[in-house]
Amino acid sequence: MIFIKSKDNDRYKIAKSLLKGKYRNKEKKYLAEGLRTVELALQYGANIDCIFINEHFAEEESNKKILDSLDIENTCFILSNDLFGKISSTENTQGIVAIINMNEIAIDDFDIEKHKKVIVLDRVQDPGNLGTIIRTADAAGFDIIIMTKGCVDVYNPKVVRSAMGSMFYMDIISAQQEDILEILKENEVDIVSSYLNTDNYFNKINYSDKTALVVGNEANGISDFWIDNSDVLVKIPMIGKAESLNVAVSAALLMYQINF
Repeated sequence: MIFIKSKDNDRYKIAKSLLKGKYRNKEKKYLAEGLRTVELALQYGANIDCIFINEHFAEEESNKKILDSLDIENTCFILSNDLFGKISSTENTQGIVAIINMNEIAIDDFDIEKHKKVIVLDRVQDPGNLGTIIRTADAAGFDIIIMTKGCVDVYNPKVVRSAMGSMFYMDIISAQQEDILEILKENEVDIVSSYLNTDNYFNKINYSDKTALVVGNEANGISDFWIDNSDVLVKIPMIGKAESLNVAVSAALLMYQINF
């Protein structure tokens, strides 16, 4: 296993650059940090470019078996603790991060035979919310996540951590809202949007086998575009004094109602 000590090492420089979205887009790679996250990337067949560990991780006797399983085809490298700290995005790092090649798909790859349950995210901007929605969509049996322009970068390190492995095999697309609407209409997918100003409670609706759920921005909800183009608008009742729910919580309730 090669020990990298220089900040001028090419692999290290690429890893450091991936903390910024513009370089993730340029390199078509992203960072996945944390032992469980890296293990899930391996388990689910993510396209791993290489893995970095810090000196502390390498020296821990309890990690020896893990290191043997990680060092596949000489793609695992040790970084000095100082260098590793520059690519870590967590306050208390576990000392392991992978560079993963993006598995990008486009709106034209939408296939109604395998994408019957869709969640559309309209300008969701919090990384934790996006990662939680990806993970919940996986758990609830949804088939694809489609994000509009204005959503947080799906490859943001906080999104990757929050998704807890689900993003390594879930189909995730970013597209213009007009293109999303067109593909849903072409495939006769019912568009159901979460919206407070409606009389339709989410648990009183009969949902189609082909349904796209739209949830909106944390502060402003769904845009007028989706209000105008939805087949039905639904709301979750607010029993107490709270005006609304967190978008990830709302998405979870709605996805489970739609699919069960």
